[in-house]
Amino acid sequence: SRMAYNTTERKCYSIVSYLEIILNNCVYLLCPISLYLIYISYRKNINKEVNTIAFEMAISSSLYFILRCGMPLHHNYPTMLFDVPLLLAFSKKKTGFSIVISIVLIIYQTIFLRTMPLLLIVEYIVYFLGYLHLNKYKFSLGNLIHGFIIVNSFFLAIKVFWFISPNGCYDNNIIYLCCIIIVIYLVSSMILYFLYKGEKIVDFNNSLYNIQKEKELRASLFKVTHEIKNPIAVCKGYLDMLDPSDNKKCTKYIPILKSEINRTLILMDDFLDYTKIKIETEEIDLVMLFEELDSSLRPLFSSKKITVNYNIPYEELYFEADYNRLKQVFINLFKNALEAKDDTKEHSYIDVTVKETESNIFIKIKDNGIGMTKEELEKVGQMFFTTKKKGSGLGTCLSKEIIKLHKGNITYSSRKGEWTETNITLPNIKVMS
Repeated sequence: SRMAYNTTERKCYSIVSYLEIILNNCVYLLCPISLYLIYISYRKNINKEVNTIAFEMAISSSLYFILRCGMPLHHNYPTMLFDVPLLLAFSKKKTGFSIVISIVLIIYQTIFLRTMPLLLIVEYIVYFLGYLHLNKYKFSLGNLIHGFIIVNSFFLAIKVFWFISPNGCYDNNIIYLCCIIIVIYLVSSMILYFLYKGEKIVDFNNSLYNIQKEKELRASLFKVTHEIKNPIAVCKGYLDMLDPSDNKKCTKYIPILKSEINRTLILMDDFLDYTKIKIETEEIDLVMLFEELDSSLRPLFSSKKITVNYNIPYEELYFEADYNRLKQVFINLFKNALEAKDDTKEHSYIDVTVKETESNIFIKIKDNGIGMTKEELEKVGQMFFTTKKKGSGLGTCLSKEIIKLHKGNITYSSRKGEWTETNITLPNIKVMS
């Protein structure tokens, strides 16, 4: 009873050991292929062509690992999984690369397995002729695997009985042959499935990304067309009513026509700015930027009876940013605050507060204008959403993109009829001396 238990235990241990060896060999084959799939995913995400040499490097690495580190299923027999990289090369129709792998395998088996070189040359010629035959008829992966296994099984039997274990037990050789053929078939199918499914997933995700981009482009073009159509329709209506002989109508309608045409041009300029946006950073002084803005905009605020208060406890504040793009953002914010003025209030103001930490610069711009509802606030930053009668919504969208390109953040908060507050966070990047 004890001997039977020990025999059963040894068999269980052997099975677990075999499974572990097969798993290790699969890892040696799969790791480079996994890196290849990550590489092509990255290349396609940045809209770059996939370099074909990457696949060859991955298969070469798999071949090296399986030859260098692959463990035998049995101490008398090699793993025989080193032909799998050749199958992968065939599946990708890498004819020249397949020849190189075949030569490497012939040399390896001649030196380390003491197999007759002539037999190996015949074997890999048969592989190659079978591949060329299938290639004529646009082979499926199933046909490729089955043809590969048939040829591999035939020559494997010759190697086992004539070279690897010519004096071994016939039953052991047969068992090994059956086991290794099943293992080669399963491993080959699994790795080919993994490679092709991985590539399909990458292509599928890339297609989804392109569809999403096209969808966004179509939506943007639709919105632009819709926005431009409105002023053009107004112009057409007034032109239909315009009588060149009626000076009164000409005097009344021509300024309206000019106004609508100008609105169309402004809309187009804003959209072009949004699609072409990029930043060029340099060392700038934020305090000087606000001083310049104050000098330019103060007459406008004075005419609207709006007080601008600056709470900037610094004489100068240097950091890395795009001066002109940030100026564009603050002009848009000041313009929004100006146009959001609540005429029912006796005193209108805009408060500007700047704070600095080692890692960030915080800028807050708050006005006591008409404010926004919760629903309006949720849509701020969306293309073509605006609460202004003659706005396009692109200015806020453009500002958000500029801050994002600075690796910063912009948020809005508001209360209807009371105030609106914009908070900007920018990284405090200093110029290296």
